Amino acid sequence: MQENYPGTKAVREIFMSIGDVFSLFGGIGLFLYGMSIMSSGLRNACGDNLQKILEKATSNKVMAVLMGILVTMLIQSSSATDVMVIGFVNSGMMTLSQAIGVIMGANIGTTITAQITAFDLGTWAPLILFVGAVMYLFIKKQVVRHIGSIIMGFGMLFQGISLMKAAIVPLSEMEAFQDLLSALSNPFLIVLFGVAFTALLQSSSSATVIFQAFAAQGIISYYTCVYLIIGSAIGSVTPNFLASLTTNRNGKRTALLNLLFNLIRAALLMTVIGIFPQTLTFIQYISGDDIARQVANTHTLFAIFAVVVMLPFSEYIVKLAQKLLPPKKSELKDLDDRELKFMTNVQELPTAVAISQAKKEIARMGSISVGNLALALESFFELDEEKANRVVEIEETVNYLDNAIISKLVQLRTMNISQKDMNRVYHLILSVADIERISDYAENISAYQSQFRAEKATLSDSARADLLELSELCLQDINLCLEIFENDSFHKLHEVEDLESEMEERLEEVKDNHVKRLLNATCKPIVDVIFTDLLTDLERSAAHADNVAYALSPQNGISRLE
Repeated sequence: MQENYPGTKAVREIFMSIGDVFSLFGGIGLFLYGMSIMSSGLRNACGDNLQKILEKATSNKVMAVLMGILVTMLIQSSSATDVMVIGFVNSGMMTLSQAIGVIMGANIGTTITAQITAFDLGTWAPLILFVGAVMYLFIKKQVVRHIGSIIMGFGMLFQGISLMKAAIVPLSEMEAFQDLLSALSNPFLIVLFGVAFTALLQSSSSATVIFQAFAAQGIISYYTCVYLIIGSAIGSVTPNFLASLTTNRNGKRTALLNLLFNLIRAALLMTVIGIFPQTLTFIQYISGDDIARQVANTHTLFAIFAVVVMLPFSEYIVKLAQKLLPPKKSELKDLDDRELKFMTNVQELPTAVAISQAKKEIARMGSISVGNLALALESFFELDEEKANRVVEIEETVNYLDNAIISKLVQLRTMNISQKDMNRVYHLILSVADIERISDYAENISAYQSQFRAEKATLSDSARADLLELSELCLQDINLCLEIFENDSFHKLHEVEDLESEMEERLEEVKDNHVKRLLNATCKPIVDVIFTDLLTDLERSAAHADNVAYALSPQNGISRLE
């Protein structure tokens, strides 16, 4: 009876359409979550091996590409690989020239997802989900649980595709949906749609698989899907730009490098398709009548072709990124500081000379470290965020020197040197570690200013005066210790002891004054925590500096260096 009322059928169709849209969104959500679960499981199962693989990317471009492919295939996410690369470049562990090879490889590795989903495993998805859930929930062994989460994610991925396919069929009959698809007739508009859609999903693999599902159901043509794939590669750089917001300029330059590569890749592929349209016909021919496989093969072959053509010119892309985002003066200084000045060829020098050069290099690192501590204290007392950020950048330089110098010292230990010289090298290694710790405390101190600003906290005049005096004593002590280390001024060790005693006495007075302020309720809790932590940082920094002063002294059983 109700169907006789005007508009009843139209209302019912609207509700059916809404239900199909919800099913489509649910399928996409399940697919994305499955990808996330599978990626996390793979990363957990592999442990730190993925980062170790990437760390081994050398100036060999082909090796860097292969490593990018391997890591991305393992974690099923080019974005995750690129974010790791940004982190390595940001910390100085990888150059831009090495990074672009890994980025290119990641673009090939990410195509494996579409190759997997080209298989129609929707029927088996519930069983795969069940097996994965049993392994994850009922088996306590960690490795098995990780594998279970991988299988579970795999099952979710195919179950999500099945939901999407089921929802697409009735949606394809909607006039509004057809109008939207018909608007995607211009290749450039299709590419832009692919960029926007992928940027929204934050995953080129997910976007490509969704386009693949649309093509498999006949909603869009193979040719439309081709241009969507080209656009999805550009849209995939969105997570990288978000990740680079908190990095230095070299990290940001890496994200820009990825964008430039994908923009050039898109222009290259569209040019090839425009001049040689038979390329797409050939891919369809070798892929058979399965359009899902056609899309997957197109995705993979496009990625391989782009890397093969552009790899020889990768250095020009690096130079373009450097020109578009030129280095600041501070960045140039950091690059200069990170170059070893005195230990470039220690294995070719006589042992005594090599050790003397090592001392100079360590002293230079010490100067940078104590300068960083002084800057951190300035950032704290002035609540200067810019100086605090600079402290973090210098800390990265100190970390780089720490690794580089210790690597050279280890090379000395492998040489045929006397036990006496071996002992010297051992204490030099300890000194490097002590100096690096001073810069670590500088980074701690630089972070306190942001907590002060966030809580709108302030130091009382007496607390500020106490900290300033103690900071000056600490810096004076560290500079004296470094002077003794560099110049073998062991006759000044008594001055270090005097400063150490003075600092200990003053530290006790500062602590007593702080307790009085707490009892008088003139100190906020956040100020109490930061004040106490800063005292600890200063005390430990001075202790590490004292270790450096005594490292090569006769009191340590080591005679003066010739």
